[in-house]
This record gives sequence, C-alpha cells and structure tokens, in this order.
Amino acid sequence: MSGLVLKLNPNERVLVNGAVIENGDRRSRLSILTPNANILRLRDAIRPDEVNTPVRRVCYIAQLALSGDATPEDATFQILRGIEQLSQALRDDDSRLILTSATEFTQAGDFYRVLKSLRSLLPREARLMTASAK
Repeated sequence: MSGLVLKLNPNERVLVNGAVIENGDRRSRLSILTPNANILRLRDAIRPDEVNTPVRRVCYIAQLALSGDATPEDATFQILRGIEQLSQALRDDDSRLILTSATEFTQAGDFYRVLKSLRSLLPREARLMTASAK
C-alpha cells in the first residue's frame, strides 16, 4: 500500500481537500490513498497573525493553496517570487538545497511538500533574526 499515513492524536484535527476532520478519543492512523490530496494538520497550520517573517509568508501562501483559499496559479506565482527573495538572503548550501526542492515542488503543484520543505527553514530563520537583532 502506498500513499500518506497520518497518525492522529485524540481529538486532533486535519484538513483534507478542504474538509476539516476531527479524530475521536483514541489515537488512530489514516491512510490517504488518493494521490495529490491536499492535507494539512491544523496543529501545524500558521495562523494569519503569525505571518510575521519572510519564510512564514511563503509557507502561508503554500498553506492557502492546500486549503483551497488560493488558486494554484496565484499561489505558484507568489511562492516562486517568495523563494527567489529568500534565496537572496539564505545563501548557505543547506538552505539552497531546500529552496531548490521547494521550487521543484511548486512547479509540480505539490504544495504539501512545498510547505514541508519551507517549514524546515523556520528554525534557521529564527536564529538569523535573533542574531541580527543583537
């Protein structure tokens, strides 16, 4: 069996193709067999008031595409523009690899993997912003 396996905690919520699904009182596993399904754990969702850094902005756009609140075309344009801006600031090899992967996922319309890739830059961004504030 292939596809995405979600392990959900009790009462955890997940967005699947625009529908909010809430788990029951026990831990459970769901297998998502439909290719290209849009999945977002609501505990991982970035709230509008949390969009306060460059990486978070680009992640939020990918999240809007996943939730159906932005068209794939609009999201693709904005994400690629955001990645280009991030690549001017994040010049280390690891960041470059992540941004390259995010670009490829964006061009393929795989917004889940775009979001997953870009989220890995959040700790690095936080360190850089803390260092520049000193």
